[in-house]
Amino acid sequence: MKSRLIILLLLFPILILRRRRYMGKRKKEVYIAFIIHTVLFLATIVTVIPVLWAVSTAIKPLQEVYQYPPSLISARITMENFVKAWTGAPFPRYALNSVFVTASILLGQVVNASLAAYAFSRLQFKGKNILFLAFLGTMMVPTQVLAIPSFLIFKTFGWLNTYLALIVPFFSSAFGIFLVRQSFLSVPSELVDAAKVDGAGHLRIILDVLIPLSRPAFLSFLLLSFTWRWNDYFWPLIMTNSTSMRTLPVGLVFLRTTEGSVEWNVVMAATVMVMSPIIILFILLQKYFVEGVMSSGIKG
Repeated sequence: MKSRLIILLLLFPILILRRRRYMGKRKKEVYIAFIIHTVLFLATIVTVIPVLWAVSTAIKPLQEVYQYPPSLISARITMENFVKAWTGAPFPRYALNSVFVTASILLGQVVNASLAAYAFSRLQFKGKNILFLAFLGTMMVPTQVLAIPSFLIFKTFGWLNTYLALIVPFFSSAFGIFLVRQSFLSVPSELVDAAKVDGAGHLRIILDVLIPLSRPAFLSFLLLSFTWRWNDYFWPLIMTNSTSMRTLPVGLVFLRTTEGSVEWNVVMAATVMVMSPIIILFILLQKYFVEGVMSSGIKG
């Protein structure tokens, strides 16, 4: 009994010290978590407030837009601004162009990324790693750097002010190839080997094995690419010069400059209509977006 008591007395300071270290470490983790959540909260406020202000302005009459002090909640909510935005400019044409261009680009990127990612992840050929690094290197080149050479090339081809100039340059996406390749690498090789034993060729392996197992990665890429292409203002502005070929981001600018005075409530109503598809898609695909980012870890 005495020996046990002596042992407990000897171990007591050690236990206290370890508990203090644990509590100190725990407090440090709490402080770090508090700082991170505070930064994220502030970033959320900075991001959400402009969106809320745009929605608020979109449902205000023109008199309330210029009143001082401004108010976030309108005293008289009106939907007339959305009607003006839709009928005041060829908005349906802009929307049709944006839908067609974005959908065509996404289709081309999915096909291109699937084939290229399969080659980089499952095939063996000379110079594969160098070629893959070259693909990744294109991500570091801003689109603006290629604007003038591309403009001159498309002018030679007669592609200016056509859908080809808006779609073809974006068929290949280095980011999409990288993301899908990482997802393909995470698929067990045994499944691919089993498909080969059953007589499946390369295309069948891609369609029946790799793509179904990499759906979160594809949906994540499609969501990001849709956001980039739907919001693209620079490229359509350079490559188009007629109302019939303009997309929504370019159309918003011309909606603002067609009148002598700017009706910001109408402009904000058009802006809300433009950004609504992105918000809806992100809400619907948020689960797959997180899964895709987590499953496409760095491998190989």
